[in-house]
Amino acid sequence: MRQKIKLVIEFEGSAYHGWQVQPNGITVQEVLQNCLQKITKKKTTVIGSGRTDAGVHAEAMQAHFITDSKMSELEFMKAFNSLLPHDIVVKDVVFVPMDFDARRSAIRKTYRYTILNRGYPAALFYRRCMFVPFPMDISGMRRAKQYLVGEHDFSAFRASNCEAKNPIRKIHKIDLIKEGDFIYLIFEGNGFLKHMVRNLVGTLVEVGRRRMKAAEVRAILESKDRNRAGPTAQPQGLCLVNVAYPKQKSPGRRKNK
Repeated sequence: MRQKIKLVIEFEGSAYHGWQVQPNGITVQEVLQNCLQKITKKKTTVIGSGRTDAGVHAEAMQAHFITDSKMSELEFMKAFNSLLPHDIVVKDVVFVPMDFDARRSAIRKTYRYTILNRGYPAALFYRRCMFVPFPMDISGMRRAKQYLVGEHDFSAFRASNCEAKNPIRKIHKIDLIKEGDFIYLIFEGNGFLKHMVRNLVGTLVEVGRRRMKAAEVRAILESKDRNRAGPTAQPQGLCLVNVAYPKQKSPGRRKNK
């Protein structure tokens, strides 16, 4: 009997060219599909909740695949983690209804961007943050981020090669947390355009460095002009934290052996 299975995946993205399979480099999706083929002896596509750029990380990327394997959830998880490299981990395996779709069923996504703000970089965190050695106007950044909350046309913050037909997205909230030398920007929304979070961060950093006034962010948003916004922030500071879905009835689980 065919079953649909949802995976929750954690990965450190430094070694990968993002999530989606592509010809010019190894990707997280490709690694997972190769492992799954070894497990089930069948070539199977793993569909992710969205794309991530090269160097971006994830604490809970959601994905699904369809299989006729008789393996249990626990058996699948153990099999994946015995084959995956150390920088990709399957955290959970769940049987889901056949109408579940990791990408289309998602209703909310949360990203976190980490900035190290001090006079010297960090050897242990350089793959997980953007280093900004200049004083930052945290109050100005907090004012500026409020202009971005809500449903807007985010054309000014999308990549030039973004293929989304509709540039309108809704940001539910943006949190800015300062802890010691680290600044965390947390974005929660119904979806994000290509490079959107990194472009928002790059613009807020410009405000933090006092190269741009907080009120200018509203004008940039309304202009829909990418050239007026700040630079695209480096990928290594970005992490997909969570993907939320509507509550669904379980199709029933196979007993773990």
